[in-house]
This record gives sequence, structure tokens and C-alpha cells, in this order.
Amino acid sequence: MVKFDWTEGALADGLRLYEAGEFFTAHEAWESVWLGLAEPEKTFLQGLIQVTAAFHHWQRGNPLGTTLLLQAALRRLDRYPESFGGISLDLLRDDIRERLRRLEASEPAQLASPRIRPR
Repeated sequence: MVKFDWTEGALADGLRLYEAGEFFTAHEAWESVWLGLAEPEKTFLQGLIQVTAAFHHWQRGNPLGTTLLLQAALRRLDRYPESFGGISLDLLRDDIRERLRRLEASEPAQLASPRIRPR
């Protein structure tokens, strides 16, 4: 089992970029880690990467791409316990579901990115 360190290195860089709204660059930072992982960590990090990609699509005015990527991320992240990889997945999954509800209801004037919070 890999221990994810969200305080330094590419994971920390990606998290900082994600929180700054630099979703494409966050995706790139995390992808560099993802390439070297095995399961179950690989699918977990892929879910987080899909959240970053979803909000990159949102910034580019593509709500359908945002919806599809958030749905894919949720399918991946639903496999894991409430805390995995040092991240509060209950919080993240709840946020993703709420964003999807708003997208489906066509009410997302402002759509905040889901919270990816280390535990």
C-alpha cells in the first residue's frame, strides 16, 4: 500500500494548484504520480485527476464535459472507504454529488470545485 504524502512533492504541488483553480496544471502534477502507481491507489488517484479535469472543462465553458468527468470520478471514488489515500472521501463525494445535482438542474452560475482535503 502506497502512503500518499500531501505535504510535499507532486501531490502537494497538485493540491496547491487545484485549490488555486489551476486545474490543468494540477492534473499534470498528479498524473506524474499516477503513472507509477498500482491498484488500488491508481484508480483512486485517477478519480482525483478526473475531478481536476472536470473543472478544467468548467473553466472552458463545457458543462457537459464537467458532468461526464464528475460522474466518472464518482464511479471510481465510490469504491473506497470514507478515508483513503489520506483524503476525506466522504466530503469529496458529497461535494461531487451536490455539483452534479446543480449541473443537472441547470443552476450552476458559480460552481465551486469539490473539496479535496487531506485528513
